[in-house]
Amino acid sequence: MTSERTLRPQTITAEAFAPFGDLILPTADGVLFGPQDARLDLGGGIPRLYIMRLEPRDLSFKRITRHAEVTQCLAALGGREWLIAVAPPIESSDSSLMPDPSMIQAFKIPGDHAIKLHKGCWHAGPFFKGVDVDFINLELSDTNEVDHINCALDKEFGVTMRFEV
Repeated sequence: MTSERTLRPQTITAEAFAPFGDLILPTADGVLFGPQDARLDLGGGIPRLYIMRLEPRDLSFKRITRHAEVTQCLAALGGREWLIAVAPPIESSDSSLMPDPSMIQAFKIPGDHAIKLHKGCWHAGPFFKGVDVDFINLELSDTNEVDHINCALDKEFGVTMRFEV
């Protein structure tokens, strides 16, 4: 039997999101690289920057994913607010290592912010309401082929997750 856990998204802050990645905020042109900037790790292959068009879907999930070999950046185009669920990173490429469902947190991300996920950060999303949203995605060209570790929360732990909005 599967139970449903409700996630109450908190508005993202750099401090709250730090265990999972970096919050990327608008900065003035000409500001030099510094502590306010996301630290990317794209050295394992050819970086791929693309725009993915996502359709709205139910605000629930039963699967969570991680990429052990690369950081990933996500940003919504058009100023739309969106949601993501995350769990603490596991950098190992051992696919038998699973997240702790009790550690999954949800964040609400304003449309003028972006995020960088640490290597190995478990994530589900982006999620949003309304019409299709285009997202900028930065990862490696083969991330979804060779570095895509999934956990079926319903099968492994008997739980599904739902955002409360």
